[in-house]
Amino acid sequence: MIDSTPSSTKKSMQPKAVKKMVLTALEDIKANDVVVLDVSAYASFTDYMVFASGTSSRHVSSIAGSVIDAAKKQHSPALGIEGLDVGDWVLVDLGDVVVHVMLPATREYYELEKLWGEEMADPDLSEDNDD
Repeated sequence: MIDSTPSSTKKSMQPKAVKKMVLTALEDIKANDVVVLDVSAYASFTDYMVFASGTSSRHVSSIAGSVIDAAKKQHSPALGIEGLDVGDWVLVDLGDVVVHVMLPATREYYELEKLWGEEMADPDLSEDNDD
């Protein structure tokens, strides 16, 4: 079936809903050290950056795959995916949310959270009180 709805009238997920979906997918597959940064005031390309670690290359790829699958189920497929075949750092671009899944050593080496500023970390990952 062809979708004849104009793209301007298609409903897309709000940034906080995408973030919540990502966090659920990360929790379901036991991602480690999850950090969410609200970069909306500093970046025009995304609202949130999510960082997570996996215990092995296979776990990193599985975590990213879980996020990708969850996005597809919500009819919000990833705009871009990088590094899935290697598994030491996978980037999943969901538009309003960019997800970085890394091995702990890779994450420690690049220190992206510190680059953006730890003060942007979401203090409560489990709930958004202003949804």
